[in-house]
Amino acid sequence: MANTYTQLYIHFVFAVKGRQSLIRESFRDELEKYMCGIIRERNHKPIAIYCMPDHTHILVGLNPAESISTLMQHVKSKSSGWIDKRQVGTGEFNWQSGYGAFSYGRSQLDVIVNYIQNQPHHHRTKTFKEEYLTFLALFDIDFKQEYLFDWIDED
Repeated sequence: MANTYTQLYIHFVFAVKGRQSLIRESFRDELEKYMCGIIRERNHKPIAIYCMPDHTHILVGLNPAESISTLMQHVKSKSSGWIDKRQVGTGEFNWQSGYGAFSYGRSQLDVIVNYIQNQPHHHRTKTFKEEYLTFLALFDIDFKQEYLFDWIDED
């Protein structure tokens, strides 16, 4: 009997609705662990995660039995509920609709893991908007400005 063997690495990037800085350092670690638990529960492998106050990066070893969009739907909806139940945000917490999903090969993992784990350092010199637009350019992704995240004034 034949099996399916894959090696799929996806780097997800998504933002807090309204780009508000609602992810506090006081619960960031617990939130990251919860999100990784959701990913494992769905038979994927969390490799790296970092929740900035206004956006999140997650690198996942993807199980092809579930679509990228279904995985993101579960991660975002369940983590929003987790934040709301703990009342760690102000009011109802939501992620913005949409996300970025960028694929990497195994030989690139060390670089992207390091990049994700060093988010605070990167954002000392680069805004989230600059970072996200850089990813879209590096991956040669066509986009329409009106369909990107709602940006706060950070230019």
